[in-house]
Amino acid sequence: MSNQPYEGQQYQQGYDPYWQQAYEDPHADGQHTQQWQGQTWETQVHQAPVPPVSPAETAYLPPQTYEPAPPAPAYRAEQPQPQPQPYAQAPQPAAPDGGDYGPATLGGNTRVTDAQRARAEGRSPVIEPGMQPAALTALLGLLLSGAAAVGSYALLVPLVALQAVTAAGWFRLNGMWPARQGIALAFLGALVADAALLVADRAPSAILGTLGVWVLLCLVLQLRSHADPDERMYGLMATVTSSALAIVAAGYLAADADAVTVGAAGVAVAVLARALPLPTPASVVVSLLAAAGAGIAVGGMTGIGSEGALLGAGAGVCALIGHRVASYDYPSRFVHFTAGVALPLAAAAPAVYVLGRALG
Repeated sequence: MSNQPYEGQQYQQGYDPYWQQAYEDPHADGQHTQQWQGQTWETQVHQAPVPPVSPAETAYLPPQTYEPAPPAPAYRAEQPQPQPQPYAQAPQPAAPDGGDYGPATLGGNTRVTDAQRARAEGRSPVIEPGMQPAALTALLGLLLSGAAAVGSYALLVPLVALQAVTAAGWFRLNGMWPARQGIALAFLGALVADAALLVADRAPSAILGTLGVWVLLCLVLQLRSHADPDERMYGLMATVTSSALAIVAAGYLAADADAVTVGAAGVAVAVLARALPLPTPASVVVSLLAAAGAGIAVGGMTGIGSEGALLGAGAGVCALIGHRVASYDYPSRFVHFTAGVALPLAAAAPAVYVLGRALG
């Protein structure tokens, strides 16, 4: 170990005669070279042998600071205590028809839909369109009935509106929305069928030819799609069905004018009667009787006569089928105001054409 004094030791030892003499006499270094009388480091500090120290104990350690631990919260000593609930919901009143269903709350409870309530009670979850869509169907049917008495070009105006609503309603009924390309394709097929009927002097072959071409066109377009095979097949079926319904609705333009007048009136009355708040079996019977009665009444104003009862009843049966197809297991107003309005009239078009030809 070196005999040089530690730098901080001179300030810890206090007064040292040697250092005092060195500062007073500039020749003190030479005078005391061989005659050393002052106290040295070895004689003052290390009077006993120093044990060896391991390098790990003398390694440099950075200064560390220790923060005092925060005091424990005062309320912990008083636990358990109930904590306030900032979003607690007030008790909700029970539903009028039972205690199992309540109104919607802000805490995450959703309102029970009519379809869910029907399933829980063991009833059918199908939701029928209701009176407002039925009123629109009746209005459109009366427009078809009156326009047919005027002429083919007058009939074309409400018919185009019916075909457009049919194309859009079928896609929405199948849960495919938005589907602008499919709707546009189906509506375009309906317009082509209308134009072909006018050019071909209302020959029914124009409808069949347009339908065949459009099915092939839909197939080619779906084959070019990059969607999954399941989605591609689902889209193909929806597009073909929507196009077929819109094109088949052109049967009103191919049918006899008197048959369209009677059949459209029968559909209007049948749908209104079906929307009345009656049990389903009674409602169906009342609807068919009303359609037959409307056929007799309107048939007496045309050349069909009393045979209009059969035409009205046949159109009413097809209208009820379309009404049932448009019923939906979830309350969607868009479905009810598109498919619920158009499908009863579109489904009755083939019956109006066939029965009109048979009775004429």
